[in-house]
Amino acid sequence: MDEFLRTRALIGSEAQERLRCAHIVVAGAGGVGGYCLEGLVRAGIGEMLLVDGDVVEETNLNRQLIATRATLGQPKSEVARARALSIRPDMDIDACHAFYDAQTAGQFDLSRYDWVVDAIDTVSSKLLLIEQARAAGAKVISCMGAGNKLHTEFEIADIEKTSVCPLARRMRTELKKRGIQGVLAVYSKEPPFRPQDGERAPASISYVPGAAGLTLAGAVIRDLLGR
Repeated sequence: MDEFLRTRALIGSEAQERLRCAHIVVAGAGGVGGYCLEGLVRAGIGEMLLVDGDVVEETNLNRQLIATRATLGQPKSEVARARALSIRPDMDIDACHAFYDAQTAGQFDLSRYDWVVDAIDTVSSKLLLIEQARAAGAKVISCMGAGNKLHTEFEIADIEKTSVCPLARRMRTELKKRGIQGVLAVYSKEPPFRPQDGERAPASISYVPGAAGLTLAGAVIRDLLGR
């Protein structure tokens, strides 16, 4: 049986080949990044690089695709790569167990990639990744806040046109200082909830990060298809 039979029925053989020839970086392999990766892998993206310096923890089990009891304590990038290869053993996928930051950014030649997907939580790292991707001539899409939300209505817009989301507001301000415009963002207009029970970390539920991650994947795939 042909694994892409039904995909080709939708987009055609030429478009499927376009996906096979694409090169994509996904930075952040957690709740959002893990689902984005899933969408890209199953669509047939040919070459990928995963960047994440974190390990799977018990608190990830409520929302992260790669988090199971069996993967606790393992590097997220390696777990995500193993999952991708369990779906498509012949794909070209590398994993880097490192956080994308000022110390590690020089390790990555982003000019090799068609798209850079930002699924990082830290503002400084998101800004650096966007700066470096733009300098390298790669297209970049950035996910805004997916925590403290209960709805899955995520939108895609240039960062300047985002609203409501506190992370998007901060990113707009910082990118404007750097003279960067037109970065695609996935964001939600749902006002964020306050975490309950005295928790300070962002609250989350099973399905919202997945919706954001698949929205990222869909935006990238449609662009590669010219749609």
